[in-house]
Amino acid sequence: MRPWRLGATLVAMAVSCPCAAQSAREILTQASFADRDPDDALKKVVQAQALTAAQLRRDPGDREALLMQATALGYRAKLTGSRTDAVGARHAFEALVARDPRNAEAQLGFGAWHMGAIAKVGRMVGRALLGAQKPVAFAALDRAVALGGDRALFPGLAALLRLQADPADPRGRQLAEVAARAGVVTPLDRLMQRGAVAILASLRSDDPAATRKLASQLLPLGRLPDR
Repeated sequence: MRPWRLGATLVAMAVSCPCAAQSAREILTQASFADRDPDDALKKVVQAQALTAAQLRRDPGDREALLMQATALGYRAKLTGSRTDAVGARHAFEALVARDPRNAEAQLGFGAWHMGAIAKVGRMVGRALLGAQKPVAFAALDRAVALGGDRALFPGLAALLRLQADPADPRGRQLAEVAARAGVVTPLDRLMQRGAVAILASLRSDDPAATRKLASQLLPLGRLPDR
């Protein structure tokens, strides 16, 4: 089964229960890995934002809602090309990691934001317009891996982000190898583990362009066409 088809299957399994309302995390997971139309994905991102806004009105300090709010804003920026949303997402992740430096998911999202911005507009423009910096990204991703325990999500996503930027990155290969052997707790762990296995196979084929393309496809929103 192709990685993106597996992703759609796992996401469907994770959110198929009709007996409970979907959480913002579940909605964003579906938008990230199952949707193939940018408009459909954007609708889900907006829906997730509404859910997090409602939760934060009830509890302004809700860590899950704050994390999903930052994630949704970053996804909306990618889908719409909004500089305002992109900078807003950076500020939101900065606040999260400042508040709780040991939150592995916040560190992962912060690092992913920087790498995603650089991938979108380039290193020089990303830094000038958005404040995106590769050293900051790498440091945050390494902290996420160190804090995340034996879960495939953290080394898996970090590996894909690094190999999208540079298919010859030895740290990216090392992280993919770690993710391929790591534990699986959630559907996202399984997605990242399968992605790590796929990217390792691509690396063995010695085709950097194919590896870069595959890494991009395996990342959140990676199957959607750029607007």
